[in-house]
Amino acid sequence: MLLIYTHKTTNRSRFILHFIFRDVLGLQLKITNDVKEFNNYNDIKISYSSQPIADELFFQSRNLLFETGISEQNITVFDFKNTKAFFATGKLSAMPFDIFSAAFYLVSRYEEYLPHIRDVHDRFDAKESLAFNNNFLHQPVVDSWAIELKNILKQKFPQHNFPNRSYKYISTIDIDNAFAYKEKGLIRTMGGYLRALKDLDIFDLRERTAVLLGKKTDPYDTYSFQNEIKKKYSLSTIYFFLLADYGVNDKNVPVHSHKFQSLIKSISDHSEIGIHPSYGSNSKPEKLKKEISRLSVIIHSEIIKSRQHFLKLVFPDTYRNLIENDIKEDYSMGFASVLGFRAGTCTPFHFYDLDMELETKLKIYPFAVMDATLRYYLKINAEDALKHIKAIIDETKKVDGLFISLWHNESLSNNRHWNGWAKVYEEMVKEATA
Repeated sequence: MLLIYTHKTTNRSRFILHFIFRDVLGLQLKITNDVKEFNNYNDIKISYSSQPIADELFFQSRNLLFETGISEQNITVFDFKNTKAFFATGKLSAMPFDIFSAAFYLVSRYEEYLPHIRDVHDRFDAKESLAFNNNFLHQPVVDSWAIELKNILKQKFPQHNFPNRSYKYISTIDIDNAFAYKEKGLIRTMGGYLRALKDLDIFDLRERTAVLLGKKTDPYDTYSFQNEIKKKYSLSTIYFFLLADYGVNDKNVPVHSHKFQSLIKSISDHSEIGIHPSYGSNSKPEKLKKEISRLSVIIHSEIIKSRQHFLKLVFPDTYRNLIENDIKEDYSMGFASVLGFRAGTCTPFHFYDLDMELETKLKIYPFAVMDATLRYYLKINAEDALKHIKAIIDETKKVDGLFISLWHNESLSNNRHWNGWAKVYEEMVKEATA
């Protein structure tokens, strides 16, 4: 049992101390404000405060964890080991920065509560983030800091056995559009033909007709391939289905389609299923409840996992809406426009509601790589994609963390601009499971 002395215990300090020591390092801990109890304790212990209280392992604190409310922070980023750090401390501290305040700033997404520029989809712009602007978005810095902390503890307490964690991989697939041409209904099908005629898209006209006549497989019907990869590499896979009413940014197959419902049921037989809350549900939260209910009825099971369509996250509203609808796990924590670790970690954590100053039961699973990021935002072709993905996988493996990828059924089609990306997916899976 690790004993931690701190001059004051707050919800913030309790949250991040448990995250670092329990969730990342696998240690049991107790927090005390009693100096006498700390001095009399003869096992592994540290103090975390503004000043040392004894000749013990001391980590100097800054003010962030002992404040309430949200205010602009004066942050200077500097080099630390093979990464970056901030919230510098004095020479007496065992680390040159307040690891706990820095970790809290990133994991709580403190900066996303501050005034910032939003992108065309009303999302926090990755280029606004501290990690992007200081070139450490590609690293799970919080996990790296925790490992350095563990090494310091090992030197001070060599008799103590420190647990090791193991690297893991989860493949996640979003079903925004189950089929390219099938099951769309007469009006949408005719609209598709008219668009193709207007654009003189002969390829689309021919392919659409061949699929609708049953002469060719729908290009987005890549589910057999996905299942083959799952079996070949013994994958843990989670699917997120969009079950929205039709909208400008919500264009999946109609929910009442028997073929679509059959697809969902068949996938639920071998993989975990979650809801993909619609673009429209962000402005109309009542839609979220309807969409969750639809999926629950189809698979006859409680829905506890989610990932936001278009990765639309607004703090704290999006997560509060999920909590109100009994969602227990969310997989939206990542940027659409760049690869990397949005919250500075590859370890799942509970959502800390900064406005309410409390840790919630909603667990956040951060992802680091998305197919659309590579293809649409970064304009990377299939031949070059794997080296960018591998760099992220390697960073995750360095800290024995959890690597989560985000793919879509259509990007596995080898159709048009997705030509060659099915191979990228399998190579990524091969690398991630190696």
